[in-house]
Order: sequence, then C-alpha cells, then structure tokens
Amino acid sequence: MDMATLPYADLLGNQDPLAVLSETPRRLHALRELLGDSGLNAPWAPGKWTGAQIFSHLADCEIAFGFRYRQVLAEDNHSVQTFDQDAWAKQYPLSSDLALQAFSALRGWNLALLRKAAEGSFSKPVSHPERGKLTLGNLIQIAAGHDLNHLRQIDKLASQRPLA
Repeated sequence: MDMATLPYADLLGNQDPLAVLSETPRRLHALRELLGDSGLNAPWAPGKWTGAQIFSHLADCEIAFGFRYRQVLAEDNHSVQTFDQDAWAKQYPLSSDLALQAFSALRGWNLALLRKAAEGSFSKPVSHPERGKLTLGNLIQIAAGHDLNHLRQIDKLASQRPLA
C-alpha cells in the first residue's frame, strides 16, 4: 500500500517506524514531567482531549495494536478487528501515571516481539475492515504515525503552558 494512503503517513515521512515507536515512551515521560497533573488536565485545543486522556488512549491503543501484531504473526490472512476509540474514551481519563506505565511496558513488549519476528514477516498480509488490504509493516507504520500525531498534540499543550 502506498504510504500516502495510510493514516498518519504524512507525519511519519521517511522516519523508521520502529525507531519512532522506540522513542515515544521517552518523549511521553519527558512531557509528563514538563506538564505535571495540571498541564495534563487541559485540552490541547478547544473541544479536544486532554493530555491525560491522550495518555490513556495511547495505552489502550498499545493493547489493541499488540493484539493485532500477534494475530498477524500467528495466523495467515488475518482480518483485524476495529475498535471505537470514542466509546473506549468514555472511561478517560484514567491515571496518567498508570497509563504511561502501562503504555511503556506494553510498548517494550511489543517492540521485542516485532524485533524478533521472522524475516519477511512485515510483508505478511492482513485485512482491515476500513482500510482494506494491508501488511504487518503497514500496521507498524500506522502505529508510528499515530504516535507522532498524539505527540504533536501533547507538544502543543506543552507549548501553551505558561513559563514558570
């Protein structure tokens, strides 16, 4: 699939998706430290999620994405299941610290799996009900671009924070 037709591909550009996925936890920890609880409880734009909600969303997505990776690696011609992020978000915000801990642990676990995957696994086909035919590599590119999208939102929230 052409990168231009993948969600968030424009944000990924020429970056290595595994490098982006590896760097995200460090960036989130730094933003958590910078923003603190009060900063994370503000929306990044009017009517948008707060930083704390984004942290919870990222932890939830890491569960869903990891499940997808495992299914694609274990099964032939797998069809991934979608999820309604807005329905899941009705439970947010959960603890941003707990969300960040869960995200970081799950991300490390998922990266270990992806780095251990057999050569050629990233070209393994998968069907997505909304996006059609993809590969495991495409799912990884989507996840990396998704990270960059939400990091950009949290960066915007940090840039709006008054200087101490």
